[in-house]
Amino acid sequence: MPFVFKRLVLFMSIAAAFAADKEAPFKAAPAASQPHHQTNDKVTIGVDAFSSGDKIKSAFGKLNPYQYGILPVLVVIQNDSDKTIRLDKIKAEYVGPGGDRIEATPASEVRYINGGKRPTTIPGPISVKKKNPLEAWEIEGRALAAQMLPAGNTASGFLYFQTGLHSTATIYLSGIKEAGTDRELLFFEIPLR
Repeated sequence: MPFVFKRLVLFMSIAAAFAADKEAPFKAAPAASQPHHQTNDKVTIGVDAFSSGDKIKSAFGKLNPYQYGILPVLVVIQNDSDKTIRLDKIKAEYVGPGGDRIEATPASEVRYINGGKRPTTIPGPISVKKKNPLEAWEIEGRALAAQMLPAGNTASGFLYFQTGLHSTATIYLSGIKEAGTDRELLFFEIPLR
């Protein structure tokens, strides 16, 4: 019996290891190592658009928000200044070709973008409601939510734009302020090419 028990424990630990590898938590790389980044006033912001492939899977699992008209853009903010900065009034825009500006959609509103679908059956006691894929926890759970960023710290998360990805687009961020003085930092205009 002990031999069988040892084999069972070994098998379960191997299975758990494979499951842990498969479900590795998403972790953003540092701001300066993002494919697109800019530094102003000792604050570095890196951005990366997630539209397909392994990047989408690492952050959102089976859900691909881009196929529903939502472009997730990872934003990583590194505060190397000696002051705390406020992010609660940050304004994010996607500037497309021709200067078209699209404001970021709040993560809490992404689930409502495609609207409700009309029922295809007659409502009754056994009606089955299809789940909206944009209601996945990853949308709000991975959103940029930091309100303050102390000196020497990093914050990261996604901003969501209702647009397609264009190689000539730019992410424009403004409204970042020093917490003590309320002085606004320079804006960040980061090309996605």
